[in-house]
Amino acid sequence: MDAGNESSNADFLLRGLFPGLKHSNFLVSTILLIYGVALTANSMLILLIWVDSQLHTPVYFLHGQLSVMVLSVIASTVPEMATDFFPGKRNISWVACGTQIFFFLTLGIAEWIFITLMAYDWYWYVAICNPLRYALIMSPRVCLQMAATSWAGGALTSLEHTAHAMHFPTCGSREISHFLCEVMAILKLACEDLSAYEKAVVVTSIVVLLIPLSFILASYALIFLSVHRVSSTEGRNKALATCSSHLTVVSLYFGPAMLVYMRPTSYHRPVLDQVLFMLGPILTPMMNPLIYSLRDKEVVVL
Repeated sequence: MDAGNESSNADFLLRGLFPGLKHSNFLVSTILLIYGVALTANSMLILLIWVDSQLHTPVYFLHGQLSVMVLSVIASTVPEMATDFFPGKRNISWVACGTQIFFFLTLGIAEWIFITLMAYDWYWYVAICNPLRYALIMSPRVCLQMAATSWAGGALTSLEHTAHAMHFPTCGSREISHFLCEVMAILKLACEDLSAYEKAVVVTSIVVLLIPLSFILASYALIFLSVHRVSSTEGRNKALATCSSHLTVVSLYFGPAMLVYMRPTSYHRPVLDQVLFMLGPILTPMMNPLIYSLRDKEVVVL
């Protein structure tokens, strides 16, 4: 018990990004470039939506909220990774590690919930093509409720899992095989039976990943069926292009997350997990404004 308590108060050591890689400086510089592009593109989009009254619509309110979320996700990972990498100081305190896990999970889960709710928005806007009913359903109040539900759901779920993950005592090495404090990497250091908690993680993943993904796919299936009834070839092509680009973002958000959180701890490999984190929290924020809004005529004209 004493050893467990002592280990739970000590610092962790982050191994960093792909330890042993020969060209790690180039890789980190590339990631910082991606971070700069994502920061600039999403910030510009948020600014445009805020200052131009033509974009004060439910669709662009949702786009703006999603940009805030993806900016927060990449800002919670890349600067810390670069700060640890270049000076070579990779130790992180127990409190700082738990804080990083909490904010990362909060932002990630909020994104998943919000993208699911956005599928509901696009179902009415694209598939039903009924502007009057769309304005009635997607009122400003409903949009605010969607955003608040996403943030609250992410924070509450994250708080529960952060508390559980940081509660387990660690034995032996305090070295985390990752470039950030992440739940599954922390659990590999635990010296207790994790079978019950792993089941809880799977249940949570089903609730925040699998069920929402099923809902999104069902919504887009209805969209594709409705598109075939559109008489205009131009309207059909536009709807299909919009849906396909959105599904690309959905796959980048949900695919890596499902591979990370729906596998037992014993099946996790540090290199694969880091690659998955490259695709999700780092690469997707750069693509988000390009796929969701910068292709839209209203934004390009501005």
